[in-house]
Amino acid sequence: MKISEQLLQKYAELMVRTGANVQPGQIVQLAVSVEQYEFAAMVIEACYKAGAKKVNVDWLSDVQSRLNFQYAEQEVLARVLPWEEEKMKQMVEDLPVRIYIESDDPDAMNGIDPGKITAVAQSRTKVLKPYRNAIDGKYQWLIAAYPSEKWAKKCFPDSPDALDRLWDAVLRTVRVQQDNDPVAEWKKHTDFIEKKAAWLNAQGFSSLKYHSDNGTDFTVSLIPEARWEGAGATNPVNQVFYIPNMPTEEIFTSPMAGACEGTLVAVKPLSWNSQLIEDFSITFEQGKAVSCKAAKGQKLLEQMLQMDEGAAMLGEVALVPKESPVNQCGFLFYNTLFDENACCHCAVGMGFKEVLPGGDDLTVEQAKEKGINDSLIHVDFMIGADDLSIDGIRPDGTSEPIFRNGTWA
Repeated sequence: MKISEQLLQKYAELMVRTGANVQPGQIVQLAVSVEQYEFAAMVIEACYKAGAKKVNVDWLSDVQSRLNFQYAEQEVLARVLPWEEEKMKQMVEDLPVRIYIESDDPDAMNGIDPGKITAVAQSRTKVLKPYRNAIDGKYQWLIAAYPSEKWAKKCFPDSPDALDRLWDAVLRTVRVQQDNDPVAEWKKHTDFIEKKAAWLNAQGFSSLKYHSDNGTDFTVSLIPEARWEGAGATNPVNQVFYIPNMPTEEIFTSPMAGACEGTLVAVKPLSWNSQLIEDFSITFEQGKAVSCKAAKGQKLLEQMLQMDEGAAMLGEVALVPKESPVNQCGFLFYNTLFDENACCHCAVGMGFKEVLPGGDDLTVEQAKEKGINDSLIHVDFMIGADDLSIDGIRPDGTSEPIFRNGTWA
């Protein structure tokens, strides 16, 4: 498919000016597939026109990643080289704006030993996590997408115009059309989400109760002072407002780590480490995942939940109505950026300390003391069935319906 250069330019500028909201004098770190070099050039130029001081690029390749895991020894891949650490140290100093453009093949790692992938990720993340903690919440960032042929074929395997259909869906969900003003559309959208978040924050719920006929029967405790947030965020270093995900439809918070009971049943497959986990459920007791079942990817799911102590606990609960434009597209994107914005979801692993008052200034340990989960991973999975009900429970035991039949009550 040949998207018009005008439309691509509009998308690139939306990413830079509204999503990441690059400011004069800032350094930008762009991560993008080598296949998308032409669009990358548009994004780079948009960054410079916004006043960026320097744009650095991390070129990504599914093919290279697969060949590395196919032929290189695990110990070699797991090692973080000195220059990689130096790069992270520089990022801690520069606090660059980070823009990540996804176009991955969902099946890129099919046939590769999931244990090897998990072990490599585990080793590397342990080394790099302190640097990530040091910059967490102190910079602007954006995750957006650029459709690729292989991704499109995964979504529409029997369609001769698969790439056209995926492009159409992506541009609709990010509110970029030939004859509209996407900046104005995003302003209207973020205002709506912020209004809903304000209502949730005013209720003072102490826990949430989920139920669906598919087997979801689950209760999770909330952190008393944690806020519900959504759509945008503010960089505390420079007070710049930005939108970290395009698309985004969620209102989220981090629940009390280690305080949940029951079973959550996924309604969509999960792509983790470029491999799929399908038809799965996770059961929690005393706040931790104690069992899981998957029709496909059982071993991978088990490894994910055992990455570290925090991987078996929840770090996020998020509310997304089934009227979401992503859900209205009517197909599975096989990409968490989109699929998590189709319906309600939860995440195992790391929580968000920024939902706490003054959270950006807390250390990881201080955030943990207040109930924010810490982990090497943060993995979203979708639980928003069409009949999902969610009730907010207050400290006095009274309840308020939040969701009925998969949407706002």
